[in-house]
Amino acid sequence: MEVVKGRLSRRGFLSGAVASVAGGAVLSASALSATANVLPESVSFSNVIDLTQTLTPDFPTFEGGPAFEESYEYTFAKDGLNLKTLHYHEHVGTHFDAPIHFSKDGQSIDEIPIEKFVCPLAVIDVRDQAANNPDYRVMPEDILAYEQQHGRIPDRACVAMLSGWPQYVGTEKYRGEDSKGVLHFPGFHEETAKFLINERSVYGLGVDTLSIDYGPTKDFPVHYLWLGSGRYGIENLTNLDQVPLAGATIIAGAPKFKGGTGGPGRVLAVY
Repeated sequence: MEVVKGRLSRRGFLSGAVASVAGGAVLSASALSATANVLPESVSFSNVIDLTQTLTPDFPTFEGGPAFEESYEYTFAKDGLNLKTLHYHEHVGTHFDAPIHFSKDGQSIDEIPIEKFVCPLAVIDVRDQAANNPDYRVMPEDILAYEQQHGRIPDRACVAMLSGWPQYVGTEKYRGEDSKGVLHFPGFHEETAKFLINERSVYGLGVDTLSIDYGPTKDFPVHYLWLGSGRYGIENLTNLDQVPLAGATIIAGAPKFKGGTGGPGRVLAVY
């Protein structure tokens, strides 16, 4: 009965909301008519690529244990609606690292200015290197080689590593844990982080692996350098092979948790 009451109450609220919207439609149409000649043209693009991994309870994690749980509070068969309760680690799936994650008083995820989440995307393709060395780290030389071919990395860009690692999701190789418990997957070198911080104007650093630091790291220098400088990271990206290495725009849908050190989000690329 309480469930039914709740649904009826919500239904009444929605009815009122629809009426309000309908009443406001006249004003909206009038306002649009009056300002139609000054509205800016929309941004156009032909392709939208989802760079987000599908989050499941068995998605690989850096620590190795489960970090995402879900349970049904209501089911349609029993209650007439479906509703789940989710319990998850901030840093699971395709997720963001906020500056506060590896700094004493950096910005939390809700404090990062939203304009930093829509920016040019520069994709650094190191698939050949990673295929020969799972511990490969993106070097400053890789950035310079990229710029020789595609021009200088745009200001306010997000620089993302394309290693090809998403093909290993669902296998042990994604984490690459050896008999000593050491992980093996590509990431960025700390000298590259320093270069992008000091010599370029870059907002974000992205990877298609578990971490912006490479797997065997013991002290996470890239995290400390990059996040400590007030920038953000995005980990566990996918489909970077479906976007041009230069010329795309990333739309990074970060969560907005009060005081959050990061969190899962939806990340798109358009071009």
